[in-house]
Amino acid sequence: MQKLPMDLTGKNILVAGAAGFVPSHVCQLYLEKGATVYGLDNFITGSKSNIELLSKFEKFHFEERNIFESIPEYKDVKFDYILSLASPASPIDFKIIPLEIMRVNSEGTLKLLELAKAHGATFLEASTSEVYGDPEIHPQVESYVGHVNPIGPRSCYDEAKRFAEALTMSFHTRYNVDTRIIRIFNTYGPRMRPNDGRVIPNFVNQAMDNEELTVYGDGSQTRSFCYVTDLVNAIDHVLMLGDHMPYNIGNPDEYTIKECAELIISALDSKSVLSFKELPKDDPKRRRPDISRVMKLGYLPKVTFAEGLEKTASYFKSLK
Repeated sequence: MQKLPMDLTGKNILVAGAAGFVPSHVCQLYLEKGATVYGLDNFITGSKSNIELLSKFEKFHFEERNIFESIPEYKDVKFDYILSLASPASPIDFKIIPLEIMRVNSEGTLKLLELAKAHGATFLEASTSEVYGDPEIHPQVESYVGHVNPIGPRSCYDEAKRFAEALTMSFHTRYNVDTRIIRIFNTYGPRMRPNDGRVIPNFVNQAMDNEELTVYGDGSQTRSFCYVTDLVNAIDHVLMLGDHMPYNIGNPDEYTIKECAELIISALDSKSVLSFKELPKDDPKRRRPDISRVMKLGYLPKVTFAEGLEKTASYFKSLK
């Protein structure tokens, strides 16, 4: 089996969405491996504090830019890798900035792919488990084509990511661009937005304040939660060792939302209780990745849910 390159000195990497939760961790990994990293972000959901952290690295270069409008020419740089990680991904964003989400995943992805083609760079599209919609098979495998509502409340993200995958594959087949597609499952950890709207930050913040934990439906719907460093490790495996077909990346450990809430209350020694509310439309009932493909590249998640929750809680406490 091929091994991951540990020293990327002399390599140039472009990361779109560098100020975001997952992308900032990706930037840090490659900076620590010696690469020169160029970041782009317009801060629509990204955090300037993440850029301040990354700017401590001498080889990090950042430009504030909306990539669906334009990207820098980079006349003096030859990119080896281009990572498309720029899309907002939280359900709260779907209501507020749906058109921006659709444009960054269509026009923005197109501009990044054109740059990859011009530079002969390896291109990675960060897609999502949302392309499976409310899945009819379980666990989800990459060959499953999904069960998605094209006009539902999540469609601005679901369908935009499905389009981005199609666009990426088209550049591979038409222009022989060296492409990767990853489908990211639920991820959590430090640098998440406190008001992200997703289940882990919601529950952790509510539990820290001894508030009721808001559970939608009866809490029997399931999710699989991957700690951010494990996810970044999976991205690295796919980028460096993978092929052009999609890869599920995440942690296959599956919990009901009710179990997740109870674990967080226990881990934080909180006095919170559960509060049940109506399940949102098109909310997936079960989510769990089959990660057999990425495991063949040597990837395995290492951080347990309990360990990850402790680290995530410590981060949110530091923001108080």
